[in-house]
Amino acid sequence: MLFSNITIIDENFNVRPNMYVGVRGKEIAFIGDSKPSCDFGEIYDGANKLLMSAFYNCHAHTPMTLLRGYGENLGLQDWLETRIFPFENQLDGSAVYLGTMLGLAESVRFGIVSTTDMYNFCDDMVRAYTEAGLKCNIGRAILSFTDEELRETERFRECESLFKNYHNSADERIKIDMSLHAEYTSNPKTVRQLAEYTKEIGARVHVHVSETKFEHEECKKRHGLTPAAYLAEHGLLDSPTTAAHCVHLEDDDILIFKEKGVTVASCPISNLKLASGTCNVPKLKANGVNVAIGTDGCASNNSLNFIEEMKFFSLLHKGIFAEPAASSPRDTLYSATRAGALSQGRFNCGLLKEGFAADLIALDLSKPNMNPAHNLVNNVVYSACGGDIIMTMCDGKILYENGEYKTIDIEKIVFEAAKATENILKKLSQ
Repeated sequence: MLFSNITIIDENFNVRPNMYVGVRGKEIAFIGDSKPSCDFGEIYDGANKLLMSAFYNCHAHTPMTLLRGYGENLGLQDWLETRIFPFENQLDGSAVYLGTMLGLAESVRFGIVSTTDMYNFCDDMVRAYTEAGLKCNIGRAILSFTDEELRETERFRECESLFKNYHNSADERIKIDMSLHAEYTSNPKTVRQLAEYTKEIGARVHVHVSETKFEHEECKKRHGLTPAAYLAEHGLLDSPTTAAHCVHLEDDDILIFKEKGVTVASCPISNLKLASGTCNVPKLKANGVNVAIGTDGCASNNSLNFIEEMKFFSLLHKGIFAEPAASSPRDTLYSATRAGALSQGRFNCGLLKEGFAADLIALDLSKPNMNPAHNLVNNVVYSACGGDIIMTMCDGKILYENGEYKTIDIEKIVFEAAKATENILKKLSQ
């Protein structure tokens, strides 16, 4: 495909009008200001459109679309114990598949091509991602409240099977991470043994860290260490790690993350909704920590609208820290694209650059909210709406365009997901 006469946000996050971008197979093969001599097949008319990198959602629980709006106006622990855990106890693989597909339809509608996901019934999640044509880093959440050997637990066997069966499957779109749910839902033995196994197989790590003040302080009481220091001491951070939330980090935690190369997945809307606090993104970035953006699950967001997430991400730090320059639109776009791709180990993704994966989105520039365009990078972060995205491409394949889902039967999924949710609610009411 050749995108013709289109405005782009290039690999340096500069706006360049009237460009040509050629996609061949899975890759961006040409970028130039004049039409290439070689044939790229179908021509996409770029008039009044913007082409840029798609988004990488670096912390989510995608099947939780089924819990959208189910637990409101509650703090994290109360929310988990009274609403989320009881509902999740009724889930089966079929419901998780449907919830995942519903979430993937929403993701592709809002320009997300890859998600760092943590949940259970992960075989069914892999099936959904494979069918939808999207990318993911999936981890089966490890929890442990006993002194049992990790390798003897059912959860570990699921993790092991997932990695052996699916890592780098679907033409390398599917990656399997090792996911420790959190410090407070595990024990030192579990953390050490998971760290050892992760290093043994060369996997990546996905873990919740210091999401609430209570979690952070209780860890210090139990272990004499912050969650970040505790995970580092037991070796988990020796593998490439994405740490979600990180709302209550201390200065030494930030130094640990810098030393270990940890990526922080900041989830501003979820943290605001659950009154957990605010991740200090400016301090993390000032100390050289890679910061990506996550939506968290739809039970605590309540959407996967990534443009909305970017706006919160950028504005929140300005308000909380009383510093208007705390987060620039350019920095925000980097976190939403390249930083997220790096956190997932997708090193040829997240930039509109020759030789990189053709993970691209197109936005409609004719909309009133996108005009005038003194600076289109500013407009994308502060003025755009999720509905301005008119095309989403993953690995050179268009998955969504002008309201049409190319790989998802949206009416069927919406209907069946609603039916699955209704069945669960009936069980809970009995």
